[in-house]
Amino acid sequence: MPAALWVARRHGVDLRQTADGNPGAWNALEQLGARRAWPAFVGDGLKGTLAGVAGWLLTGDAYGAYTGVGAAMVGHALPLFARFRGGKAVMTFAGGMFAAAAVPALLALALCLLVTAVTRSFARGAQAGVFGVVPLQLALQPVERVAATGALMCLIGALFLWRSASRRG
Repeated sequence: MPAALWVARRHGVDLRQTADGNPGAWNALEQLGARRAWPAFVGDGLKGTLAGVAGWLLTGDAYGAYTGVGAAMVGHALPLFARFRGGKAVMTFAGGMFAAAAVPALLALALCLLVTAVTRSFARGAQAGVFGVVPLQLALQPVERVAATGALMCLIGALFLWRSASRRG
């Protein structure tokens, strides 16, 4: 489900032809502004949430949710239908946290909204929410769950590095 591509096309923009060509929510934000890009954030986030819920239901535990979220992130970043040119999966991760670590994710969302209101910048708020989830989770959940979250964040880092290397070479 290329939510950001659909949202951008609705506004006459092809994300693959703009900025870094990333068909994800962040590029939609940069090209469309927050008021028109928010459905891309919701769509990419729901992808992770639904995959996490499915993983939890299939296995009966949070680690199944993490597996589902990880699979959704890989599918978002490397979609078969787009010759493996997808987004960086940040919002898919963020949405997946609502299934894997609901309380820290809700607190991170509150942090996102607070920072957005104070700074008047959704970009800053979103960054605060994504990066804030780990310390919030560390305060509230077992370290093993935080490690699983860290593994998903490492996947994001690996995707950033891979995209950067493929653009250079």
